[in-house]
Amino acid sequence: MSWRPPGPLALGGAPLGNLFDTVGEEQARATVAAALDAGVRTFDTAPHYGHGLSERRMGDVLRGHDVVVCTKVGRLLEPDPDAPRAQFGYVGGLPFRQRFDYSADGARRSLEDSLQRMGLARIDIAWIHDVDETAHGPDWPEAFAQAMRGAARALSDLRAQGVIRAWGLGVNRVEPCLRALEEADPDLFLLAGRWTLLDRSAAPLLDACVARGVGVVAAGAYNSGILATGPVPGATYDYAPAGEAVMDEARRIGAVCERFGVNLRAAALQFAAAHPAVCCVLVGARRPEEIADARAMMAEPVPPALWLALAETAT
Repeated sequence: MSWRPPGPLALGGAPLGNLFDTVGEEQARATVAAALDAGVRTFDTAPHYGHGLSERRMGDVLRGHDVVVCTKVGRLLEPDPDAPRAQFGYVGGLPFRQRFDYSADGARRSLEDSLQRMGLARIDIAWIHDVDETAHGPDWPEAFAQAMRGAARALSDLRAQGVIRAWGLGVNRVEPCLRALEEADPDLFLLAGRWTLLDRSAAPLLDACVARGVGVVAAGAYNSGILATGPVPGATYDYAPAGEAVMDEARRIGAVCERFGVNLRAAALQFAAAHPAVCCVLVGARRPEEIADARAMMAEPVPPALWLALAETAT
């Protein structure tokens, strides 16, 4: 079995890069500090998140703490005083533009730049970021091939040298992870939104990971919102307004949870954590209260009968 980061919760840094809305400096620091105080020891960020802002904010708080730090390669940041303050859903980010680079040299440079931004001497896990259809459309196999020829080989070398502990893919789709198991030697995957109460499409991948001893960090357990808020007006699913079929399924799941007296958020997080391939569940947060809530939801008792009832009522 490959090395795995500590769980059960990990903090995701996208909100701290001002995803969709700004987060003040004091609030950002307080959120990371709250995660530390709550016992979280795995922290994930990326150059993409606020064009370096999330990395800088996390590093400022994590410096000097014995934690697992994860960041991503595949995008390089280039300074530009005229860069828009809003790019790719991030608002008020740092003055950089980004470009994809999945080469070996690009991966090494990306890690060096990340260390400088965070003010840290080590990164534990490097994810090859967004090498999937969500980011690249139908041309994603070409980007994936570039990453396997370049970044994957560089990260394998850095792992062998002890520079990083582990590497894998950080993606929103299952297909590149399955290909990576065939073509390379990843330690872990960071997979968002594909192993949830609403989307179980990662089941074949997770089973393959168990067989290979590869770990999975399960992100997006709330599917970007609807499994946190419930099927309320304006609920989001995969960062878009939830369609009626998704709303109906969320109502069914919510009704079962209500019958057993279980919070929907608790069911969502604990479902993601239960698979043997999953080493931790990654939760994004923009305020300390969200850390406290995630910790409480992971600790809430969930009777086994709830999972049976969900299976029995599934359409």
